[in-house]
Amino acid sequence: MTPEAGAQKLKEKLYIIIFESDTKAGKAFDIALLWVIIFSVLAVMMESIQEFRKDYGDEFLLVEYSLTGIFTIEYLMRIFCVKNRLRYIFSFYGIIDLLAIIPTYLSVFIPAAQPLIVIRILRLLRVFRVLKLIQFLAEAEVIRLALIASVNKIAVFLFAVVTVLVIVASTIYVIEGPENGFTSIPVSLYWAIVTLTTVGYGDLVPLTFAGRFLANLIMILGYGLIAVPTGIVSVELTQASRPKWKQPKACIKCTHVEHDPDANFCKKCGEKL
Repeated sequence: MTPEAGAQKLKEKLYIIIFESDTKAGKAFDIALLWVIIFSVLAVMMESIQEFRKDYGDEFLLVEYSLTGIFTIEYLMRIFCVKNRLRYIFSFYGIIDLLAIIPTYLSVFIPAAQPLIVIRILRLLRVFRVLKLIQFLAEAEVIRLALIASVNKIAVFLFAVVTVLVIVASTIYVIEGPENGFTSIPVSLYWAIVTLTTVGYGDLVPLTFAGRFLANLIMILGYGLIAVPTGIVSVELTQASRPKWKQPKACIKCTHVEHDPDANFCKKCGEKL
């Protein structure tokens, strides 16, 4: 067997083990990898506890470097055995795999970046492939389509909300003024956001009658605004959940949508659907 043939055979075996969860070896590899990922995330979480970090700092560091070495080797093996390497590198899972190892190397130069290692938990998304939860993938696709369809509507809604917030912030700044803590419009904008979202930290409150009256209006308005994006996404979820043959057809000429499911021509202008 030539070296080229041996390398090709090795690539095929690695590909089956790493990417094919249908085989016994592939499923065992993925499950083992998931446990390693869980252990890595738990180690980072435990290290964030000051008492543990003080007593077992060196041990945590050794575990982190060891796990990063494992993930780095696994990432390089994936690149080695795939045919289209660039496609994998820039794929969703490829980017997640890369993000799982970068924080450790960054922490050598930027110590504050080490907590970003918990990004590894995103790799647990592979559990959908390992356990073959196709029904969940289908539901995830419905949510994705609904969110995409809602983007424009929610963007318009958020623009209107931001406009209202700026107006309210300017108004409360004029009413209360710096003497009551509203030292600038940006500070007043912070108060307006906290009030509109009904969070209410209480670190900045209006003291005048007019300011409190405005605050009451904003809080009541906040309850109504919460329902708007929820309703938008709910409608789009309903649309995305419909079977394709039940979804209404839109006329490309007059944009009329109220057609029968089996209609082939627009009932308004006669254009072919």
